[in-house]
Amino acid sequence: MFQFKDVSYGPLKDLTFSINKKEKVMLFGPSGAGKSTLLFLFNRLHSPSSGSIYLDEKEIADFEVTDLRKRVGLVLQDPNLFPGTVLDNIKYGPSIFGEWDEREAEKLLQYVQLPTSYIDRDVEQLSGGEKQRVSLARTLANSPEVLLLDEPTSALDYRTAEEIEECLENLIEEHNLTMIMVTHNLQQASRLGERGLFIVDGQLVEDGRILEMLEKPKSNELARFIEE
Repeated sequence: MFQFKDVSYGPLKDLTFSINKKEKVMLFGPSGAGKSTLLFLFNRLHSPSSGSIYLDEKEIADFEVTDLRKRVGLVLQDPNLFPGTVLDNIKYGPSIFGEWDEREAEKLLQYVQLPTSYIDRDVEQLSGGEKQRVSLARTLANSPEVLLLDEPTSALDYRTAEEIEECLENLIEEHNLTMIMVTHNLQQASRLGERGLFIVDGQLVEDGRILEMLEKPKSNELARFIEE
């Protein structure tokens, strides 16, 4: 699916790795390591200063940006919703492509476990957890193949974060999505992820199955990170 070949940008240095379809990958490491920077390279919010990134063997620079971001959806830590109603937000992407079907609205709300009565509610009336669910629904409305998640639960209280995690697990399973998620929470990484990419100072220090990495770190950097 994705291939990075000698990619550098900002703090990131010569990253080479591949991600397969339907993988659940966690990007983790110390603050300032370059995790979010790396995440934003997948859908061209950043473009590499050197090296190449491929999606299904086609360089992502050759995709129309709107087409790429339709396939590779992004959910941020701050839901960053548009002013207006829940419906205004979730139909935004498909409307650009002339693909919006009104029947999808209730289905999308069900996917993210929100009552269908919320469809005409103003987003300013929603709680933080509800806004994050609408943000998820807005991304899902584009029928993405890949879900990029930048610490989507870090601003939420513990119980709400658990609910969003459960929602994510169900969505990824039901839609056969590839997930690439930035987290600082190792427990969350082990719950949601299968594979881990451990990044320190812009370099890929370890890449493996997340549970094995956390139980038997191969590098001193990861051992220290787990202890801290």
